[in-house]
Amino acid sequence: MSLDALITSLRQHKGLAHKQDINGVIGILGKQGFAAQEAWIGDDCAVIPHGASNLLLAIEGFINEFVAHDAWFAGWCGVMVNLSDIAAMGGRPLAVVDALWSAGDAQAAALMEGLQAAARTYGVPIVGGHTNTRCQQGQLAVAILGEAKVQLSSFAARPGDCLVAVIDLRGAYREPFDNWDAATSAPAERLRGDLALLPAIAESGLAHAAKDISQAGLLGTTLMLMECSGVGARLELSAVPRPAEIDLARWLRSFPSFGYLLACPAASVAPLLAQFEARGLAAAEIGKFNASQRLEVTLDGATGEEDGVFWDLGNERLMGIDRHAIGSHHADY
Repeated sequence: MSLDALITSLRQHKGLAHKQDINGVIGILGKQGFAAQEAWIGDDCAVIPHGASNLLLAIEGFINEFVAHDAWFAGWCGVMVNLSDIAAMGGRPLAVVDALWSAGDAQAAALMEGLQAAARTYGVPIVGGHTNTRCQQGQLAVAILGEAKVQLSSFAARPGDCLVAVIDLRGAYREPFDNWDAATSAPAERLRGDLALLPAIAESGLAHAAKDISQAGLLGTTLMLMECSGVGARLELSAVPRPAEIDLARWLRSFPSFGYLLACPAASVAPLLAQFEARGLAAAEIGKFNASQRLEVTLDGATGEEDGVFWDLGNERLMGIDRHAIGSHHADY
């Protein structure tokens, strides 16, 4: 596939369309929130002042198709993806609550078994929730509370920063969706230790901005980080950590169970990569941030290096965020 064809296919990815839906609700929210905190719509968690640290509050909802196809895994993901949001902001998890709707007891049981399995594995308690088993279809929403001593933010990437990607490649797709599952069969101690890297990195100052790779895929997540920070980036697709046997187009659409993008100064790249590699995680510097507001991509192809522009935020916003105009503090929808 040529780079132009790859760009066209990825721009049509439904994960990006879901992020564009955020644009329609931002204006309704207005300038509410905790005025002293540097966390806004677009961050992975809401930030709540709490003494010398900050509480982090995240929530995720799951599409009906996903819940209907694999209720147990939807329950597992309810915990896992919220933990990723907490870690992406430099936090440690405290507790989980859920709200589920199901068409009968069997589907509710599968959802709860998946939730509980993940909660045990990651060592985070489920402390309450809401249940309705008399619905026509299954739905799930899960929220998590965490705490951060030092925050990583979606709003802190700067021109000149390096863009580092880290992904756990020790997994396989949970078909038929583009969910890369490197968690459900992994040792609990390893999963907990991997997540603990992110708050340790925040507290050491090795990185100052981060975002977990979401259903928008790697390019969409980069774009979200750019829009929040008001920057551009140039990204080398050939440098992205990827299993050798996986098609690049699908990989760039994928939602990995452990995947993060981080912004850091050049001097931090080597020690940052060393921390990830010491735990068997694939990590690489895949680009640099600049002031252009464009996401430029390069690819080593059969005829040499190809260059293209994936998105120009100066002409088209994604989530509708203007970091210079906001003064309120909410989490990413």
